[in-house]
Amino acid sequence: MSALRQEMLKKWLVGLTGFDFNLETLQAASSDASFRRYFRVEAADGQKTYVVMDAPPEKEDVRPFVQVADLLRRGGSNAPEVLAENSEEGFLLLQDFGNTTMLQGLNAQPEAKDAFYMQALHDLVHLQSSTSTAGLPVYGADKLLQEMNLFDEWYVGRHFGAEMTDQERNWLDSIKGMLIQSALAEPQVFVHRDYHSRNLMLISEPDAAPQFGILDFQDAVKGPLSYDLVSILRDAYIEWPETQTLDWTVRYWEAARKAGLPICEDPGEFYRQFDFMGLQRHLKILGIFARLNYRDGKAQYLNDLPMVLRYVRLVAGRYIAFKPLLLLLDRLENKAVKVGYTF
Repeated sequence: MSALRQEMLKKWLVGLTGFDFNLETLQAASSDASFRRYFRVEAADGQKTYVVMDAPPEKEDVRPFVQVADLLRRGGSNAPEVLAENSEEGFLLLQDFGNTTMLQGLNAQPEAKDAFYMQALHDLVHLQSSTSTAGLPVYGADKLLQEMNLFDEWYVGRHFGAEMTDQERNWLDSIKGMLIQSALAEPQVFVHRDYHSRNLMLISEPDAAPQFGILDFQDAVKGPLSYDLVSILRDAYIEWPETQTLDWTVRYWEAARKAGLPICEDPGEFYRQFDFMGLQRHLKILGIFARLNYRDGKAQYLNDLPMVLRYVRLVAGRYIAFKPLLLLLDRLENKAVKVGYTF
C-alpha cells in the first residue's frame, strides 16, 4: 500500500461518524488474487476489531461486493456486514470474521473434517435456495469460454511456451463446447464462484460445532447449480480421496433435494454434471494460476498447479470424449510413451 493511499485510508477512517479507531493498530490482514488488500484495525477502546478493504478504484470496484453482501445477508447467509462504504476511493469497513480460514481449521483439527464439510455443504444449500439472483450477471456461454481460453493462453502458451497443433485446437474446442453445453443445461442459481476453504472463515469456538462466515463473493453470478459444490469439494488448496468426495457429493445431493432445489433426480447424472463443471473450472484455474505468476508476480500459485492438474486428469481420464485433452497434457509434460519395435 502506497504512503498516499495509506493516508487516504486513515483520513477516511478518522472522518467516519460513530466510529473511534486506534489507527496505531492498523496492519495488513491479507490479500487475495486480485488487487484488493485487507487491513485490520482496533476500536479505540480495544474491545473490537474491524476489517478494511482497500480496492484501488482504477483496478477494482467495491460496489459488487456491497451488492452481493446485501443479497447474501437478506437471504440469511453469514456474509460480513458492510459498516461503511467509500466507493469513490475504494474503501470498505467490514465486520471482522477473524483470522482462521476453514483450511487452517482443517489442518489444525483433521479429525473434524466431516463436521466442517457437512456445515459448509449445509450453508451452500441454504445459500443456493435462499439467495436472490436479482441484478447478478448471467454465467453464459461467452464467459465460460473466455475463462477456459485462459488455459490456452497462459498455461499452454506461457507456462509451457508451447503452441497447439490445429488438430489439438479443434479437439480442445470440441471439449470446451461439451463443457459449456453441460453447464448451461444445469439449473441456474446463485453462484458464489469461489466457495472454498480459503474463503470460508471459521468463526466458532474450537470445541463448538463449526460455523463459517463467507468472504470473496464479489464475482457472484447466476449460473450452474454444481459450480460451488465443485469449488468446495475439488478445492484447489486441499485434496480428498475420490471416495470421500463422492460421499460428500451424495450427501449434498440429498440435502439439496430436501431443500427443494431443482437438482437432477439421478445422482449418477448429477455426478457427471459435477465432473464436467469441475473440468471447466480447473482448466480456467490452470490458466489463472499461470497468469498470476507470469503477469502479476505471484509465484506462490505455481505450487497449487499440480493438485489442479490431478483434478483435470481425473475427469479427462474418466470420459472417452476427453482423451484428446490427456494426450495434449502428456505432450506438454513430455510423458508420451515411446514404443520401440524389434524386427
